[in-house]
Amino acid sequence: MISTSATRLVSAAVLFGSLGLTSTASLAAGAFDGLAGYWNGTGRVQLSDGSTERIRCRASYAVAGGGHLLQQTLVCASDSARFDITSHVEENGGRITGTWTEATRNANGQVSGSARGGRIDAQVGGPGFSASLSVATRGSTQSVTIVPQGTDVREVSVSLKKR
Repeated sequence: MISTSATRLVSAAVLFGSLGLTSTASLAAGAFDGLAGYWNGTGRVQLSDGSTERIRCRASYAVAGGGHLLQQTLVCASDSARFDITSHVEENGGRITGTWTEATRNANGQVSGSARGGRIDAQVGGPGFSASLSVATRGSTQSVTIVPQGTDVREVSVSLKKR
């Protein structure tokens, strides 16, 4: 049985998996240009009790529609949880909208936000869960910060590199 902390960790990570990331150089052509391919990295999950867990992630991005459509598959694992997320995100005029599904727990939700100058700010949520998400991409490196509301996860931070 997965613990409450692990469930909250999975919920926070769902946020990460539900949003396509953008690079500064690619905003003019399409928000998701330059993402196609495989990315991986590590980070930390900070719990409300002050403890932390290491998290490892790998992502696959398929980009279409002139760089405005993204399908992402994300697999992440920590010491206490593993999850498998698929998301579909569309960018139109700097606005981002989409959906996500977490297969192992049959969870899903919506994504909405904006892309400006290599940075994405978004709200992600589903039944009983919401969080803010910030993503900054520079070249082949991405920094992601997730701040869930009303959970025992205080913050998730992950750095990914394109392979």
